[in-house]
Amino acid sequence: MATTFRIVTLTLSPALDLATGIPRLCPNDKLRCSTPVYAPGGGGINVARAIHRLGGEAFALFPAGGSTGQHLVERLNAEGVANRVVPIAEWTRECINVTNQSDGQQYRFVMPGARLAPAEQEALLAALAAIPAPDYLVISGSLPEGLAADFLPRLLQGAVRNGVRCVVDSTGPALRQALDVGGVFLIKPNLEELSALAGVAIAGPEQLAQLARGLVEAGCCQGVLVSLGPQGALLVTDSLIERIPAPTVPRRSTVGAGDSLVAAVTLKLAAGAGWLEAARYGVAAGTAAIMTEGSELCRVEETERLFGWLQGAPAP
Repeated sequence: MATTFRIVTLTLSPALDLATGIPRLCPNDKLRCSTPVYAPGGGGINVARAIHRLGGEAFALFPAGGSTGQHLVERLNAEGVANRVVPIAEWTRECINVTNQSDGQQYRFVMPGARLAPAEQEALLAALAAIPAPDYLVISGSLPEGLAADFLPRLLQGAVRNGVRCVVDSTGPALRQALDVGGVFLIKPNLEELSALAGVAIAGPEQLAQLARGLVEAGCCQGVLVSLGPQGALLVTDSLIERIPAPTVPRRSTVGAGDSLVAAVTLKLAAGAGWLEAARYGVAAGTAAIMTEGSELCRVEETERLFGWLQGAPAP
């Protein structure tokens, strides 16, 4: 890859997302669906797409296989997002987002990610090593079954050693492995993920801040941004504990809200912004994403408007 990108995203379990709607949800009947809308999906891919929507550039690396993988790549290319695909034998998964039009509730059917053979895992690591070292590497999304136990530690250790700022948005073993490696730049757990990581029920904001600060002080990461859904987010660094409220907006879909948040935070940080400004921009983008239908991500106009409000402008 000749071009050097400041932001590279890695998605280990990409998906072809299908969004549709039904008049009402009921058992046994044939549920007549609206025309399906397809979009490339998976954590890192959505982060790269959202960065592109916000006027930035990112390079997406991911495995893909079968006709679903081909369709995903075609959709991503149509959006103009730079990418590299590592071919795999198994078909890329397809995930389905169904909106019940009678009450606006959304149902998300998430299939297991395609398994990566050992040779395919090594090909991914080689592909990442061949990319000129970016300023930021975003590792986002779930891990596929059968991934080697040392895959993520090897990847992170190499990136940190080369001075790359790693942003990790994942759950369970992936998040634990990232923190065990140490030196990660930013993690973005939600409340449940942080609670599971700590092995305790989080009773309130003071305990939440204490747990996040403990990770920073232990050298596991430089920043923790805990997404709190409609309540916004909590940013914790070595010098900050800041609650960022989420603007109240019409809610249409939660798909891609977390990915939009990570995209906006990373984009602002890469542009030289400080922690608080970047986190506010992230909350603005995550909020903007829930205003869109189906699998659509944040829109730049809404993101900028909401960011202005968070920065102290008149209410949106």
